[in-house]
Amino acid sequence: MGIVRLTLRDLLLKINNLSKIKIKVAIYGAGAAGTQLAASLGLSSKHKILAFIDDDLKLQGRYIYGIPVISSDVLENRPYEYDQIFLALPSVGQKRRLEIIRKLQFINIKVFEIPSLDDITSGRTQIDNLRPISIESLLGRNSIVPDKSLLSASINKQVICVTGAGGSIGSELCRQILYNKPSKLILLERSEPSLYLLYQELNNNLTEEIEIKPVLGSTTDFNFITNLFKQEKIDCVFHAAAYKHVPLVELNTLQGVYNNVISTRVICRAALENSLSQMILISTDKAVRPTNVMGASKRLSEIIVQAFSEYSLENKVKTRKTRFSMVRFGNVLGSSGSVVPLFTKQIAEGGPVTVTHPEVIRYFMTIKEAVNLVLQSSTLAIGGDLFLLDMGEPVKIIDLARQMIMLSGLTIKNPSTGEGDIEILVTGLRPGEKLFEELLINAKSETTQHPLIFKAREKYIPRELLFPKLDAIELHIKNQDKEKMFLTLHELVPEWERQ
Repeated sequence: MGIVRLTLRDLLLKINNLSKIKIKVAIYGAGAAGTQLAASLGLSSKHKILAFIDDDLKLQGRYIYGIPVISSDVLENRPYEYDQIFLALPSVGQKRRLEIIRKLQFINIKVFEIPSLDDITSGRTQIDNLRPISIESLLGRNSIVPDKSLLSASINKQVICVTGAGGSIGSELCRQILYNKPSKLILLERSEPSLYLLYQELNNNLTEEIEIKPVLGSTTDFNFITNLFKQEKIDCVFHAAAYKHVPLVELNTLQGVYNNVISTRVICRAALENSLSQMILISTDKAVRPTNVMGASKRLSEIIVQAFSEYSLENKVKTRKTRFSMVRFGNVLGSSGSVVPLFTKQIAEGGPVTVTHPEVIRYFMTIKEAVNLVLQSSTLAIGGDLFLLDMGEPVKIIDLARQMIMLSGLTIKNPSTGEGDIEILVTGLRPGEKLFEELLINAKSETTQHPLIFKAREKYIPRELLFPKLDAIELHIKNQDKEKMFLTLHELVPEWERQ
């Protein structure tokens, strides 16, 4: 019994000593945010702050709470002294922030950051709610600041419908629309679990007397859609419902084209017949000179919107004219199917991180930026407009993978020697995948009221020529005739080359 007691005592002492081991950290930023973070962490038994890091020569050599302020050069020379770096630079410019992050990523220490000033001051989170470096910080440009006068003009006191409400873009659209106080918001979604989760979230966070109505249904059912628009007296519809995953649509071409193309025709027709004030299509840069079925289906969706717009603008509609417009943007960070959550998962599992080609580049924006663009463009639209965002410089996907690995405090495995933590594996381009994406086909962009939002007018097919071809596509899909559907799709989108 005595031996058992001694063994248990030793084990408990060992556990107790392990629990007292503190994470050695340095706080990058000796300003107000860094000081506040240090005060907050001082109440914790988990961290030991060894130093503040600041590039301001006037602060270097000073002490805050008895902790020295050092230069980043000292950190580079003695990185082994620290377990983690906490960035406390909420107000620093994006360019300078990126310089600091790129400098830190080569030290192989885990880097975390404090929340944004907006999140802290609004009370949504605390300053010590540390998180890994956001991918937004790696984009190399400042976040797009919305023009508040444009955000609410077409939303306030209106009845708004969002199709595909449960998706990445659709759900964020719903959140932002509620901030701008519509009279009613219709959540249209075919997935019951997605609709349920979104409805619960929006209701729980609702602070205004705004009616939210969840509606289960398909955007390809004209009778259902036109009845919904009529009954709910909808003013504006944001059409975000679409199949967007390139590899899946390549494997399910008939269903992909039917869902993306026919739904757009249905929404446009119902919007016109019920005299909605606006219809906005959410499009993608993959619609430009498409190399895959998903991109071709979205380009045809744009052509449909353009044809309805011309019909509405040519005084052929006696009732209130409907403004039809499109918003085209690149990859959205954090959306389903994005490389970012995939890379995060692969790094957490120990790798490998998979990229399809070392030269693949993409434009990126945050979900919030994408949705702000959509909402602001709805105010700027006059009909037939194609809106684009100045998305900064494109990002090489393999560089993004490297940065995410190194900012996790890990090293990239050398394929020759086997040294390192995480392997980057090149798997080869997928069917229909491009090395780079574009935002315009033939049109030239024009400036708008917002300095970073541009508009253009692409070529389109007149309604009387387009609609018989759409009827043919619908018939071919009904007959499961893939080859005839492809031939008609190529007639309408001749720049699409079937892989």
